[in-house]
Amino acid sequence: MIFPCIDLLDGKVVQLVQGREKALEGDSPLEMLRRFAAFPEIQVIDLNAAMGTGSNDALVRLLAAHARTRVGGGVRSADRARALVDAGAHKVIVGTAAFAADGINTAFLADLAAAIGKERVIVALDSMKGRIVVKGWRESTRLRAEDVLAALEPYCAGFLCTYVDKEGMLQGTDLDWFRRLRAATPLEITAAGGITTLEEVHALLEMNVHAALGMAVYTGRIRLEDLAKLVHGVPNPGA
Repeated sequence: MIFPCIDLLDGKVVQLVQGREKALEGDSPLEMLRRFAAFPEIQVIDLNAAMGTGSNDALVRLLAAHARTRVGGGVRSADRARALVDAGAHKVIVGTAAFAADGINTAFLADLAAAIGKERVIVALDSMKGRIVVKGWRESTRLRAEDVLAALEPYCAGFLCTYVDKEGMLQGTDLDWFRRLRAATPLEITAAGGITTLEEVHALLEMNVHAALGMAVYTGRIRLEDLAKLVHGVPNPGA
């Protein structure tokens, strides 16, 4: 499956480079939904909530009410996740709160799965220089994504794995990393970060990995028309 991304910052649709520098602004959220109408599900990330600089709750609710969405950013409590589901989110992405100083935050993840059902939980494994990063990609942990997948499986339906090293840079992604991740878990994997060409999307789908696309779509490097053909012409990978 292919997920176009809508990232929200200060009330606007944006694309950032490595989660820090704003590279461009998109159209209004509802206009982006219209442009993405051919895709069965949209990924929505509240960057303010992820970075602890506010929230875009009204826009998140608007998008979740108008499209099938997987929503992330600032999900640090079961109540927050339940509120997103109540607002219409199909799945909830959790990153920072899934990890504690000494490893995986199993207590939080158990509460989250009990609150909304593990089938609605996606754990974000954002990797920079080989280590999982949290708090809007501003803090590095000692953990590697490859090493924690199995331990996280009881609490979620799948993983959003972002190759932060190339996020938003249009320089290509690390297909070998995604192959290693694919071999490490039977659960759904969605790849993000640096995906720049249609060939990379093909390669990911062929290895049974979903693709979440942002910068390449917003800049026209990958045409929505070509992606739509993939959506309707290739069997959806994963669970």
